[in-house]
Amino acid sequence: MSLVARLLVLLIALEHVGILVIEMFFWNTPFGQRSFNLTPEFAAQSAVLAANQGLYNGFLAAGLFWSLIAPKTMRHALKLFFLGCVLVAGLYGGLTSKTSILFVQALPAAIALAAVYLARDPD
Repeated sequence: MSLVARLLVLLIALEHVGILVIEMFFWNTPFGQRSFNLTPEFAAQSAVLAANQGLYNGFLAAGLFWSLIAPKTMRHALKLFFLGCVLVAGLYGGLTSKTSILFVQALPAAIALAAVYLARDPD
């Protein structure tokens, strides 16, 4: 179970790197607009806000990567903390912005959080 938990944490971290890249670098491109179902006008108006959101997603990814390589005594707590942050952000986004965020961000974070909690060993 510990290996599964670590792989899920890695996948969530990679997902947030992907979100960072889209929000910070591709927001105003057709790919970014398709990814978030945006009009070109809205994308242009919200680009600075999206870049800020992308930076926050990068911090979540950095914390999750850190949780995989941190000293053994810290790994479990870091995984729980950063996955909890992703879960809360996903729930908030899903309830206030776009329902699909519940399935793209919150649900995977909840599954990874459960796997990490059930593994119970600090790796």
